[in-house]
Amino acid sequence: MPLGVDEVREVRVTAPARLHLGFLDMNGGLGRRFGSLGLTLDGMATTLRARPSDRLCASGPSAERALKAARAVCDRFRWPARAELTVEEAIPEHVGLGSGTQLGLAVGTALAHLHGRPSTVRRLAAELERGARSGIGIGAFEKGGVILDGGRGADDAPPPIVARLPFPESWRVLLILHRDGQGLHGTAELQAFKALPPFPAERAGHLCRLLVMAALPALIEGDADRFGQAVGELQRTVGDHFAPVQGGRFTSPLVAEALAWLEAEGIPGVGQTSWGPTGFAIIGDARRAEALLAEARRRWAGSALDFHLARGRNDGATLESTTDRVVLRAS
Repeated sequence: MPLGVDEVREVRVTAPARLHLGFLDMNGGLGRRFGSLGLTLDGMATTLRARPSDRLCASGPSAERALKAARAVCDRFRWPARAELTVEEAIPEHVGLGSGTQLGLAVGTALAHLHGRPSTVRRLAAELERGARSGIGIGAFEKGGVILDGGRGADDAPPPIVARLPFPESWRVLLILHRDGQGLHGTAELQAFKALPPFPAERAGHLCRLLVMAALPALIEGDADRFGQAVGELQRTVGDHFAPVQGGRFTSPLVAEALAWLEAEGIPGVGQTSWGPTGFAIIGDARRAEALLAEARRRWAGSALDFHLARGRNDGATLESTTDRVVLRAS
């Protein structure tokens, strides 16, 4: 009897954007450094399609970056360097939304599935050298939601996810994007970390207590104000620490102006994701969020700022595959 085998014809991976809400412990005195709080976003993602090919090629936005990740994955796992990659949609690069990690993990996941070479997300991240300081992008890709990672330890593995909670369905995130602006990345980012002063142990201890005893309980109880207050304090503390290398508490003065207005409107959970320049505000009421969005667009009409409303995403990346039924016959 002929044997039927499913052969993968196409793989499509969608990886969600994320917000990095701040580091908890840049002191590292307990043996782990950084530790992060983050949030997965709905409605903004990188979508990648992979098909079998006799060579490795890529097209679409961030194609060169996708190709670099594909070459790295194939080299480190010794997979065939043969696939046609099409980036259908890409998270904007270097604006604090996790574009590099999400693209790399999408490429690695697609190639693993296409070639029938299963691998875990964490192993892909390690081989692609993602998660050097934060595990938020990895957690967003795996499970989504609000993520707390436990920092980087001595073994150089990506930070473990120590808590994952759902983001309330009724809450909204107002995103503030500075067109053509970028945060620190690459060599400049590495140099910035080296230039920062030591982070006091007492301050790190306070931030860890703030997250465990205020932010996470408020999230579980659906208290947007208390959660926002904790996130706002985290942002002020971390932003002031990074001020010498990014030009102030926030990278973009224009984004900072919009964040100050939102605080004056009674929204405590405001800040900048990663190195920015993208800002955010966490709002516990959808109708209030819509009203603030409309007012922000009116106030900053004609400026370099764009405003968008997003929901939290409580699921990770998605993978779809199309297969052909190949019939093998005995010779």
